[in-house]
Amino acid sequence: MLQTIRGHRITSRLTYHFKDGSVDDETTVFTQGTVFHLLSDHHTQQGPFFSKPTHFSLDEAGNLSVRTLEKDGKKKVETSHLDLPQDTCNGFTGTVLLNVAPSMAPFKLGFVASSGKGRLINLSVDIVGQQPFSPILGVHRRATVFRLHPELGGIAGVVAPVIGKQPKDIYVWILEGEVPGLVREIGPLEQDGPVVSIEPAGASYPPAELVKK
Repeated sequence: MLQTIRGHRITSRLTYHFKDGSVDDETTVFTQGTVFHLLSDHHTQQGPFFSKPTHFSLDEAGNLSVRTLEKDGKKKVETSHLDLPQDTCNGFTGTVLLNVAPSMAPFKLGFVASSGKGRLINLSVDIVGQQPFSPILGVHRRATVFRLHPELGGIAGVVAPVIGKQPKDIYVWILEGEVPGLVREIGPLEQDGPVVSIEPAGASYPPAELVKK
C-alpha cells in the first residue's frame, strides 16, 4: 500500500499480488478535512483467482465505467451515471474505520458495487465485539471487530437472500490507540468470490468465532 499526500488530497494505491499471477490493484484519490470526500477510484482485477478480468472506474461526478472480458473472449463495456451520496467510500473504507470512534456505530456508508452497470448500495457498519491477537510472538493486543453488511435495497434486497445472491459480510479488525491500525480483514474481494483473510505476516489470531460463515 502506497499513499501520497498533497495538502488535503490523498492518493492511495493498494495492490495484492497472488502466487498464481493474479493482481488486485486499486488507486483511489480522496480529500480529507472535516470530512472525507471521494474524487476518483480505479480498480482492476485480473488473473485466475478472479471470475473474469474487470476494470472499474468512478469519478466524483458519478460517471462510472465497468470493463470486463467475458468467457467467450468478448470485451464488454458498461457505462452509467450515478448520483453519489457524500459518504461514498470506494477505496478508502478502511481509512474511514480508522477515524471513527466505536461509539459512533452503527452507521451507514455509500458504496458503488461494480456488478453490471454499477449499483449504488449501502454498507451497514456495526461492531460485533473485540478479539485478542498477537502482532508478534509474546505481544498481546485487542482489536475492535467491525462488520460491513452490504444492503442492496429495493426488490433486489428482498430477493437476493432467497436466491443465495446476498453479498457476504466483510469483517475488519481495527487496533485502537493514538495511532490506530487495520490489522485484519476477512471477506470476498469480488462479488460471489471466495472469502479470504488478509493479515500481517507473523501475526496470530484465535479462531474467528465472531465471523458468520
